[in-house]
Amino acid sequence: MKDNHKLGILFSILGILSGILIFYLLASQYNLLIAVKTAAGRADEAASVRITYALLGWIGASTTAIWAAVLYGFIYHEKWAWFWGAVAATIQLLAGFFPAIPAMDSRLPMPTLSVFGIALILWFGMLLIGGVEKRTIALTFVAGLAYVLTFIDGVAPIAKYTTSHNNPFWNGMYVMSQQVSWWGAAAWAIFIFAVLRKKSWALAVGIFAAVMSMLAGYPLGLYNALVEVHRFSMFLPAPILSTILLIYLLLPSTKGFLDRAATAS
Repeated sequence: MKDNHKLGILFSILGILSGILIFYLLASQYNLLIAVKTAAGRADEAASVRITYALLGWIGASTTAIWAAVLYGFIYHEKWAWFWGAVAATIQLLAGFFPAIPAMDSRLPMPTLSVFGIALILWFGMLLIGGVEKRTIALTFVAGLAYVLTFIDGVAPIAKYTTSHNNPFWNGMYVMSQQVSWWGAAAWAIFIFAVLRKKSWALAVGIFAAVMSMLAGYPLGLYNALVEVHRFSMFLPAPILSTILLIYLLLPSTKGFLDRAATAS
C-alpha cells in the first residue's frame, strides 16, 4: 500500500465526507442532548456537553478542509499528503468517539461512532500509504488511546465544577485540572505527529504529555474512586496508560529507536 496515491485519493474523499458528516451530526445532537440532560436533572452534564460538543464540532469541521488539502496532495503525488491525512484522521477519531459517551449515558442514538469507525480506517490507511513501520504504528496507536482518554479526563471537571461549590478545595481543583488534561491530550496528539515525522524532539513531547495526563488524572481518578464511587474510577485509565507510556519512553531502547528514526530522516 505504500505510496498508493489512488487509494489515497479515495481515502481523502471519504475523509472529506466524514468531516462534513461529523459537523452535521454534532449540530443535530447538540440541543437535543442538552435538553435531555437538563430534563433528567443533570445540569452539570448539560454544561459539559454545551462546551465539549462545540469544541469537537469546530475541530471536527476543520478536518474537512484538511482532507481537501490532502486530496490535492495525493492527486499531485505530494510526499506530505499521507502525514496530513493522519493528522485529520487523528482529530476525527476524537470527534467521533467522545460524543457517543454522553449520548449512550442518556440512551440516545450514537451516530458519531460511524465517523469514529471511518476515521480508524483512514488513520491506519494513511500510515500504511506512508510506509510507516510496525513499531511506530504500535507506539502511536497506544499514544492515541492516551490522547482520547486524557481528553475525556478534561471533560469530567466541567461537570463536576458545577456540583462542587460546597467543597471549595475540589471545586478549585476541578478548575485547575481541566485544562491540564486538555493540554495533555493535545501534547499526546503532537507526540504522535512528531513520531510520524521522525522529529528529534518527539521524546520530550511524549514525556510532557504523560506527566500532564498523570498530574490531572491521578487526583481526579483517586478522589472519585476512594470518596465518590468506591470502585475503580473510569478517570484512572488515562493516567495509568500515560504512566506505562512514560516508563516505555524512558527506556534506553525506546530512545535509541526514536533517535535512529530521526537521524535516518
